[in-house]
Amino acid sequence: MSNKPAVRAATWAFNLNDESLGIPRTLAEGITTRIFPGQNVMLSVVNVAPNTEGTSHSHPEEQWGVLLKGECVRIQGGEEIAMKAGDFWCTPGGVMHTVRTGATGASILDIFSPPREEYRKAGSGFGTP
Repeated sequence: MSNKPAVRAATWAFNLNDESLGIPRTLAEGITTRIFPGQNVMLSVVNVAPNTEGTSHSHPEEQWGVLLKGECVRIQGGEEIAMKAGDFWCTPGGVMHTVRTGATGASILDIFSPPREEYRKAGSGFGTP
């Protein structure tokens, strides 16, 4: 048996930086994502351009977010909190939220449970509340 790693052909192996993977979705102008749905959890790799603010929205699914790169302001439930790479947050279902970036933009890993049904296919928008 070879100790050489297999070429990435498995359907369960991914890379955050590989733009060809995942289900593409444009959430708003300057905000794109790639969706990775599972049976019980869904990952969303979101890129937010510099000087961009998303549309405040809510959904019934619980959402966790990890700021991978850059900086942003997390706006949630009437509060605004400055975030830097490595910070993460939890958003219960039904809570209004969005992000705003400054000059650096941001890369965020969102985790949804249960998966958002409207994100299981390519499309645009933040989905239906």
